[in-house]
Amino acid sequence: MSGQALTQSRRSVLLAGACLTVTFAAKASAQTPTSLRKVEPIPARYVTLEPSPFADAMAANRRYLLSLDPERLLHNFYWSAGLPANKPRYGGWESESIAGHSVGHWLSACSLTVANTGDPAVAAVLDHTLAEMAKIQAAEGDGYAGGTTADRGGKEVPGKVIFEEVRRGQIEVTWTLNGGWVPIYAYHKVLAGVIDAHLLAHNARALPIALGLADYLAGVLAPLSEEQVQKVLSVEHGGILESYAELYAITGDARWLHTAERLRHRAFVDPLLARRDALAGLHANTQIPKAVGLARFYETSGQADHGEAAAFSHQTVVDHHSYVLGGNSEREHFGPADQLGGTLTTGTCEACNTYNMLKLTRHLYAWKPDGALFDYYERAQLNHILAHQRPDTGQFVYFMPLQAGAKRDYSTPEDSFWCCVGSGMESHAKHADSIFWHGPDAIYVNLFTPSTLDLPGDAKLELRTRYPEQGEVVLRVARPSATATTLAIRRPGWALGARITLNGKTIAAPVSDNYWRVTRAWRAGDTITVTLPMTLRAEPLKGAPATYAFLSGPLVLAADLGPADKAFDGPAPALLARAAPTDTLVPGGGAHRYATVDVLGQSQTLRPFNALYDRRTAVYFQTFTPADWKAQRRDYLASEAQRADLARRRIDVFHIGEMQPERDHGLTATAGQPGTFYGRHSRSIPEGAEVSFTMARRPGAAFLRATYWGNDADREMAIEFDGQQVAVERRSGPKRNDWVTVDYPLPPSDQKRSKVRLIGRKGTSVLYGLELIAAPRRDA
Repeated sequence: MSGQALTQSRRSVLLAGACLTVTFAAKASAQTPTSLRKVEPIPARYVTLEPSPFADAMAANRRYLLSLDPERLLHNFYWSAGLPANKPRYGGWESESIAGHSVGHWLSACSLTVANTGDPAVAAVLDHTLAEMAKIQAAEGDGYAGGTTADRGGKEVPGKVIFEEVRRGQIEVTWTLNGGWVPIYAYHKVLAGVIDAHLLAHNARALPIALGLADYLAGVLAPLSEEQVQKVLSVEHGGILESYAELYAITGDARWLHTAERLRHRAFVDPLLARRDALAGLHANTQIPKAVGLARFYETSGQADHGEAAAFSHQTVVDHHSYVLGGNSEREHFGPADQLGGTLTTGTCEACNTYNMLKLTRHLYAWKPDGALFDYYERAQLNHILAHQRPDTGQFVYFMPLQAGAKRDYSTPEDSFWCCVGSGMESHAKHADSIFWHGPDAIYVNLFTPSTLDLPGDAKLELRTRYPEQGEVVLRVARPSATATTLAIRRPGWALGARITLNGKTIAAPVSDNYWRVTRAWRAGDTITVTLPMTLRAEPLKGAPATYAFLSGPLVLAADLGPADKAFDGPAPALLARAAPTDTLVPGGGAHRYATVDVLGQSQTLRPFNALYDRRTAVYFQTFTPADWKAQRRDYLASEAQRADLARRRIDVFHIGEMQPERDHGLTATAGQPGTFYGRHSRSIPEGAEVSFTMARRPGAAFLRATYWGNDADREMAIEFDGQQVAVERRSGPKRNDWVTVDYPLPPSDQKRSKVRLIGRKGTSVLYGLELIAAPRRDA
């Protein structure tokens, strides 16, 4: 985040707020031991979205929610319980062992929609689904209801077998838990969805189902030692801590708080308690939900250090691991702090991470309402969340690629069901839930989303604007509040020269915690107008100070590099800056439109990134001074030509040692394990072990490129493709304290995929990445 948006002094204020001396009325109950929240979001049922991109996104999302058949989403639930599963399950992840997670997200998204609009069609299908879940749970007989699966002896069986193995103390972990793909993660999604149906949609069926689900999993964990529980938690488990803390807030049953306490993953919590950034190399969306859980655990337990840990986690991710969009991670993982220079790839900014960061932001804000937190929230919502859904089809993007010339890859309606499809359903059902907040004597306006707030018997406010396209925001008091004498309106940190008027007259409204605070005896018809200059500014990429992104007001800009269905293989646009980077851009006709000429004399048009749904884009620009360009021009052009040529010839990239790529490539191993070294993931192949997987092929000559660490010597490994040995890699000779790549020519093949087998022959070989690349053309 830019220095303008979140200064060091503001960071200190925010962390001080997280030191937990404030009081509030707790969210769901009187069971919280202390009052810690200072403000609360005004429930979305009192907020009506007016025409805008936000309303369009919610409408598209509603259409998608209603297009899904919940009985297909519940297919494996019926099967597990021994009930007829009359409708086929969906494809994609819903046909893999993580199946069932989508229905949890769908329940939450439907509940959010009902909470906002009372939509009768969505409420009806939500009620039907909960009724079916109650039948399933009754058939299971012990509170369990789930759709995950496991492989036992080459046969797919219900994933409940994994939980029963864990209950007996049989715990085997890699990326998986007893061979099942994140079963507790998927279970959490179901539990969270049912809790949301209770809290948000007020469905009477939901709470008994939630209590049954919670009782079953708590019973599985009860016999385990602390060491065994921590071993279970080493596999991705979503926000299960948050759900148990939430159930304690709802019921006051101390059993749920005790279970939540056991579900704190010490490997994640302990560095945060010590205020240490230990995120490098970690799977990002495994960690952020744990921080959300810590926040809710703090709110229900009163353990102040856990609130401080959650706040430190948020600060660390925003200030040291995030891109200009507000998103984070590359290929789902955090890298070293403030070192994003080599990470502009097609795998940046997983949508689930931002979904969870916004949840965490809401918790921190409730403890200490500072507008700087909503500066971040707005940035991520406008530039990442709005960008990751197509408003025409309602489909979603997994990664938001920041590589120059990259395009967005969208889900399909029935054959994707990635995690980011699930969180996407939720993200675009909640555009009304954070606009207005309230405290003891104030209403806070945090997001400039066209909307109407109508509190029965109290305030009615009309927020009219074309923001963010334009910078004028008009807030009209249609009916004054009976209790709130102050309207607190966020003053964005980036909005230098912002102005505020009351009934057409400029006022000197005091600013505190990044809010204009206007206090008076309000009358119907009073109007506040805020003018936010949409100024252009540049923001450097962390770890690459000569590489910049550009923002106009709150919007990230991008160069339009052509339609998504046409390949981009030119050099990434770079800029020549004689003074400030913003001097390279000139207004290009229209709001948030700019033009520039890159270092090669090519005209470039920059406009808001979020709406470039079907275009190839460039967000970050390497920037040269005239002297630097003169000295580096030849090297830059050669490097870009080599990059473009390699991109054209690259057939498959296998980031071995990472969970999702290993699943995508069908990896199996008789021994060895994944690891991390210098921020790069790896897999070891011990002597006598075999690792097998598949890689994509295309007709013609090709080679396999493998990456090793130069100091790993005295090792030997055989490499086979489709049963034929193609090489024996002998790691010998002088050691090098650097990465080493080795290319292995492959025999021609007409197959679309090849089976690869690696056999350890001497010592332990360690691989840090594999690429399958077409051989250069002879005429090239």
